[in-house]
Amino acid sequence: MELSFLGPVCTRPGPWASVYLDASRDTQDARPALDLRWRALSERLAQQGADLDTIQALDAVVRGHVPLAGDYGLAAFASHGTVALSEYMSAPPVREIATYAPLPHAMPLVAQRGAQVAWVRVLAGRTGADVKGVSVGGVTRRARVKGSEQFPIRRVQPGGWSQSHFQREARMAWKRNAGDAAAATAELADRVGAEVVVVAGDNQARSLLAGQLPERWQDRIVQTDAGFRADGADLSAMDDVTVQAIAEVADQHTQTTLDRYGVQEDVGGGFDAVVAALQRGQVDTLLIVDDPSSTQRLWIGPEPTEIATSAEQLTAMSVPEPQQVRADAALIRALVGTDAAMTVLAPEEAPELDDGIGAVLRYVDAGTPGRGNT
Repeated sequence: MELSFLGPVCTRPGPWASVYLDASRDTQDARPALDLRWRALSERLAQQGADLDTIQALDAVVRGHVPLAGDYGLAAFASHGTVALSEYMSAPPVREIATYAPLPHAMPLVAQRGAQVAWVRVLAGRTGADVKGVSVGGVTRRARVKGSEQFPIRRVQPGGWSQSHFQREARMAWKRNAGDAAAATAELADRVGAEVVVVAGDNQARSLLAGQLPERWQDRIVQTDAGFRADGADLSAMDDVTVQAIAEVADQHTQTTLDRYGVQEDVGGGFDAVVAALQRGQVDTLLIVDDPSSTQRLWIGPEPTEIATSAEQLTAMSVPEPQQVRADAALIRALVGTDAAMTVLAPEEAPELDDGIGAVLRYVDAGTPGRGNT
């Protein structure tokens, strides 16, 4: 996962108030319930020393956010009276959190986001298409394509000598409309950097569209007969196919990262080695098993690479006042500060990962911990 979206909170000085809460509003008493939950969280922030301006800034976001349909969560991070980042979560948090600490508590948000895949979905019809694309980072773009040919669309059966003529004209109209839709789909796929293109709709419309997509997209196409381009049509089956296609690409990313880690020769494995590699800006991708119950701590200085397992290590690096923080918060700040990525794993995905953590390294040299060094 690319972590630049956390730049606004990982590149600014703290302390940081971090809040995760269930913001769902699907029941009649949802708003009063949200107010009660937020009041409890704001009181916890105050007890931890959060200033009034920061709490009030979060209050405005929590109470004033645009509600979504269904169950969802809200994550928000504020410092010195300003909310630097707020994000909707696709599901309520497992537990509601309110922390005030030197670094933002971003790990729950990162873990729920998971591996991100940019994608495009097109619902094809004979007169055009509806196209939706989502980039890494969740920016949504849409296009509604009206084909250049609106008549004749149906292959009529008038009889006599004109029958084949009308059928050919209808077929050519469908193909030209599919070409218009394919061009719009390819343009949007380029804009979002799509890794998968889901083409839905009736068999003929989607086949004509998919066949006219540029060659570079052909091996990324997933076709499905789910979905129908009409007002009020049930799109749930098409949503399921889209989610499955995205999940398969995400799984491929995870496996590729694990394979890259596996071919390293006894480097980048275990907590101490990862911290040492982060100090050197050597980490390309961090692999970590998600453990919400972890109480592990690290020491930090003002700079992202000032990270250590003990205060003495940082003192030796000329850091005057080391601070002890959550380990995952320190790791994320170091990754953001060195333009590194993160892959969050379930325990069963990485049974041989030392200490539940490892790193794919950008380079290996004589000073790399694990190659006869400590």
